[in-house]
Amino acid sequence: MAEDLMRYDMLAQDALRGVVRRALKIARDQGLPGEHHFYISFRSNAPGVELSEKLRKQYPEEMTIVLQHQFWNLEVSDDRFSVDLTFNKVPEHLVIPFSAIQGFFDPSVQFGLQFQTEGAGGEAEVKPATEPSAPEEPATDASGEVVSLDAFRKK
Repeated sequence: MAEDLMRYDMLAQDALRGVVRRALKIARDQGLPGEHHFYISFRSNAPGVELSEKLRKQYPEEMTIVLQHQFWNLEVSDDRFSVDLTFNKVPEHLVIPFSAIQGFFDPSVQFGLQFQTEGAGGEAEVKPATEPSAPEEPATDASGEVVSLDAFRKK
């Protein structure tokens, strides 16, 4: 088999991250329509991720945020997004590069994407979303939910 010098795996991953980027832009510009809301899992230790030291210590490798009812100052650029959330009633500002995202799930329509992040093979795949079989209780109040991505992975 010939070597893939075009790096189609990386091109596909970038295109799929574009879906996440566009969904966030819609949420920024119009709010979340209907029952839509997003679970976004990302590598908290990835280059460019900005978190408070408290959150970084609590989630040293991976973190999942929920954008649903209470989030503020959502900004979306070509390579990252930032958002303000509260965790246990403490406001936090997060900056998350799209390259750090491992998963995106909108449970209202059972749509999900899983990504291999940088240094993890460079492949992306679309996996059919299923209702989480055992969702964990949120670690914070409803305005800044943090859950494990394992709740959304096929067992």
